[in-house]
Amino acid sequence: MGKATVIPFGPQHPVLPEPLHLDLVVEDETVIEAVPQIGFIHRGLEKLVETRDYNQFIYVAERICGICAFGHSMGYAETVEKLMGVEIPERAEYLRVIWHELSRVHSHVLWMGLAADAFGYESLFMHCWRLRERVLDIFEKTTGGRVIFSVVKVGGVVRDIDDAMFAEIKRVLEGIKDDYRQLCNAFLKDSSVKNRTVGVGVISHEDALAMSMVGPFARASNVNNDARCLGNGGYGKLADFQPVLDGQGDCYARVKVRALEVLQSIDIIEEMIAKIPAGDIVVDVKGSPAAGAEAANVVEQPRGECYYYARGNGSKYLERMRMRTPTSQNLAGMATALAGCDLADVNMIVLTIDPCISCTER
Repeated sequence: MGKATVIPFGPQHPVLPEPLHLDLVVEDETVIEAVPQIGFIHRGLEKLVETRDYNQFIYVAERICGICAFGHSMGYAETVEKLMGVEIPERAEYLRVIWHELSRVHSHVLWMGLAADAFGYESLFMHCWRLRERVLDIFEKTTGGRVIFSVVKVGGVVRDIDDAMFAEIKRVLEGIKDDYRQLCNAFLKDSSVKNRTVGVGVISHEDALAMSMVGPFARASNVNNDARCLGNGGYGKLADFQPVLDGQGDCYARVKVRALEVLQSIDIIEEMIAKIPAGDIVVDVKGSPAAGAEAANVVEQPRGECYYYARGNGSKYLERMRMRTPTSQNLAGMATALAGCDLADVNMIVLTIDPCISCTER
């Protein structure tokens, strides 16, 4: 056995797209232990509830992370609506689900492009991001933004989508679906991809449960914990939602779960468009959260369950706003997956876990 060496990995790294720092304890070419270090981009966003009222803070919430922006604005708004006993119009619930699932498609396809780049398939990377641009075009036409949308408010949404635009969205998604199935063949059937991912970074079902893992990372280990099953908001209107699961628990399973979730999200969007009712998209919200009132909410972000907590103090400024992000839940699983792997597989394992450090450190 060689002598143990500590190798610093990140936060700036040529093949790791997130500012994550790992201290890798290595013997020869084998990782013995991985110790995550966080805090490099901490911004103190939660404390801003003391100086931004509950309406203004929604613009802070959606800037926690660009990729997860809509989910954070929706999760925050739903929490404050619970806190104040506000019931939003049904049409607004449908619109939120449509935009949120578009965000999931955007996030997963972006991630697949990064994974393709890690495999060394630059053309596949460009094709993934070409499809992502079509989703961003939908966002731009329906919200006015491509990354930050500012379309959610406490009480509903500030923009509607007309029937002509819904028809355009369905047409674009059908085109994405046809092209995307070809990309899936490259990810799921290519022998080179399988050589890099099958049997690498395995997390058992029991370990995933013990470490409270969430999102596609957990569902690839056959943990059924998709928060959309709770039926919060518009998700309660889905006819039959079943999470995408896989039991292998390796990098390949995590690629497969995300790949299939894109097609599932497109189906959800099409179902929501077919069933969306007419009516208002926002209600007036007056007053302030009561002193001592508390509310909690969960949203299935692209990377997993995100928990939101709010407490009022009788003024327009919240006393406390707290978010527990999926990556903070998955750090223990990431360290477990890295222990015992080859040094050359570290980047691939981290990529398939898909950490979001911007969400985690806030």
